[in-house]
Amino acid sequence: MNILFLGTHGQFNLGDELLLETFLAQLGREHRYAVNSYDPVFTQNMLTPQFSMESFHTTRELPRFLKYLITSNLPFFGGGSIIKELYASVGRNPYSTLFMILATVTFAKQIARKPVVMSNIGVGPIMTPNGERLARWILNQVDILSVRDDKSLQTVLKLGLAPSKVIRVPDAVFANAPEVFLPNPQPLLPSNKLRVALNLNYDIENRDAWEGFVTSLAECLQLMDKRRKLEIHALPMQSKFKANDDLSVLKAFRERIPEIEFIFHEPQSAQDVAAIISGCDLVLDVKVRELLDYLGMLEHSLDINQPFTAQTLFEGITQVINNSDSVRTHLLERSASLRKELMAYFNDLRKKVFAR
Repeated sequence: MNILFLGTHGQFNLGDELLLETFLAQLGREHRYAVNSYDPVFTQNMLTPQFSMESFHTTRELPRFLKYLITSNLPFFGGGSIIKELYASVGRNPYSTLFMILATVTFAKQIARKPVVMSNIGVGPIMTPNGERLARWILNQVDILSVRDDKSLQTVLKLGLAPSKVIRVPDAVFANAPEVFLPNPQPLLPSNKLRVALNLNYDIENRDAWEGFVTSLAECLQLMDKRRKLEIHALPMQSKFKANDDLSVLKAFRERIPEIEFIFHEPQSAQDVAAIISGCDLVLDVKVRELLDYLGMLEHSLDINQPFTAQTLFEGITQVINNSDSVRTHLLERSASLRKELMAYFNDLRKKVFAR
């Protein structure tokens, strides 16, 4: 089949690039793909050895996009927070993503007469009546719809879609086996320092809470460093493309804790990220609540959109460290369960899509 695969690609966000590779591998290497990207050369070079594909610019190559939309068998939106209003911290029109997707889906359905698939997507935040209206128009036209978390599912149902039209599945990246990330895992070497992998993402719901969050985080790390010397490893998932990318935010945060050793990395792939994490004792990251929910890790999280003290965070981290073996076992078991669930889902999805 000729598949037009649409998502957020070429923004040098390692999570988005991993999603892209994951979906193409699950759909099958026998198909031909056209993939949108903000850096088509990067995306083409990343995928060409593995897949038969062409990449086109997301916003600058409308004629090519329309050609692929007309000639493909299937437009397929894979993963990511697809149906959403943008937070003010992004600095764009809050409805820009919704307008772009509505135009694409409407053209595919009404003009090109194609079925449309949205798989393992995030829905939300939808914060205004106009956003709800746009999201409803989009989703009512989708033929196959699956969402990656309970909050997205509840948002879809609140928009008025029938429960039979949508299913909840895990995030697609859990379809990857551990050896995809670490083909030859090595034991963690002992150290007299506590090695902490740290990522910070500025795109949070409550922008006003950011300063309080990073202040408490810095004070917490200073408390930890007094008890046992820290070695912080910067783990940016996005190192360029936008203002306030993860690497820039981490560099600014470094100035708050000059007395703590801080090692910068610029990973270029999910495998690079895995290698950094495998060399650390602990990961501190800004992630969505829904991910922590289906990982069963909410008890080990704090909402950064609400005030909290450095002491509260310190106690939470201490609890994780003291129970590291049980936390590790839980995550291994949970990820294996999610992978099994996704294998069944993708088998069923392939049957539905390729039988059309």
